[in-house]
Amino acid sequence: MRPIEEALKVVLESIRVLGTERVPLQDSDGRILAEDIYSRIYLPPWDNSAMDGYALKWEEIREASQDRPVRLRITDEVRAGAMPSKSVHSGEAIRIMTGAPVPEGTDTVVRVEDTKSEGDGVSIFRSGKKGENIRKKGENVRRGDTVLKTGTSIGPGQLGAMAMVGKSIVTVYRRPTVMVMSTGDELADLDEEITENKIPNSNSYAVASQVIEAGGIPHILGIARDTRESLREKIGQGLAGDMLLVSGGVSAGEYDFVKDILKEYGIDMKFWSVGIKPGHPLAFGLVGGRPIFGLPGNPVSTMVTFEVFARPALLKMGGHSSIFRPLVDAVVEEEFHDRPGRTHFVRAVVRYKEGRYLVRSTGTQGSGVLMSMAYANSFMVLPPDKEKVLPGEVVKVQLLGRPVEYGS
Repeated sequence: MRPIEEALKVVLESIRVLGTERVPLQDSDGRILAEDIYSRIYLPPWDNSAMDGYALKWEEIREASQDRPVRLRITDEVRAGAMPSKSVHSGEAIRIMTGAPVPEGTDTVVRVEDTKSEGDGVSIFRSGKKGENIRKKGENVRRGDTVLKTGTSIGPGQLGAMAMVGKSIVTVYRRPTVMVMSTGDELADLDEEITENKIPNSNSYAVASQVIEAGGIPHILGIARDTRESLREKIGQGLAGDMLLVSGGVSAGEYDFVKDILKEYGIDMKFWSVGIKPGHPLAFGLVGGRPIFGLPGNPVSTMVTFEVFARPALLKMGGHSSIFRPLVDAVVEEEFHDRPGRTHFVRAVVRYKEGRYLVRSTGTQGSGVLMSMAYANSFMVLPPDKEKVLPGEVVKVQLLGRPVEYGS
């Protein structure tokens, strides 16, 4: 069996980043930028007011206070979206709204809370500082500035920044198309009757969800039966995508034909077994440069091996540079026993309390107990030589991006 670190290195060294495509800005969320974004404009395009208040010359109010207010004549009003029609002269002020361009001749805006208007005049009760409450032209970005660089992960802030500079079409790395199939005569799909010799095909739907979370586009191919003909047909369909995920049929059983069929398609097999628990019968190889994962058939094993190996591969294909989940130190809340020999990804619930993470298992850890994944928000990652963890011991925990309880 290959150690996890070695197997993961083989996977990632085999993965190539996909090509690019141009998409509308609103469709770029969650994608990776494949171009540098430059500003063609100044933002703000002119000096503008950061407050509702009065634009004026600071020298005229430098002595203003609550006891000795300075009174000025109001000569105009500038609203956001309008341009000033007058300049300011000695003894004058212009009422101004947030975001409006400051009039010529002014160098300060006094917020409305520090004033009192009466008729055509306003009393100023505070001098403040010269230049106060004015946002300068180009304070946010200047023409020619690099707003975002290639390789940036696009989220709300990045979308806002690109909209700010008028970028309506964006070049991003393509999302991988992932073909998902399950194998086994014992499986029934959702539209089939569940009889005493059948179990529902949960793997395809769980894995498809994992693919979406990793930025891929899943296509569920359905179930390949335990015959060479059925497997050959489904695997052939699966080679139309950027990645193929096959769950089941990769063990050493009499009817586990996946390995033989993949050989017929010319797979360059990289490994067939990994020192991971659950899920050591894990296959990985390439057909025409296309990554193929043979995931174990047990539901938990399928999800865990996807999380550890296929997820970072998918993220790399989509142009991501940050491809691993966060690892944190957590204090164990209960005793846990393990059989040594393989790195164990224990399905767990982690919570945060009083400045530290606390962790406990989700209960029974059998590879067929899918509820252990349904309840989990993390994995305790126990090294191969670890036979037991005790309450109070600190272990490494891999967060899964699900809610973490706080403060209780």
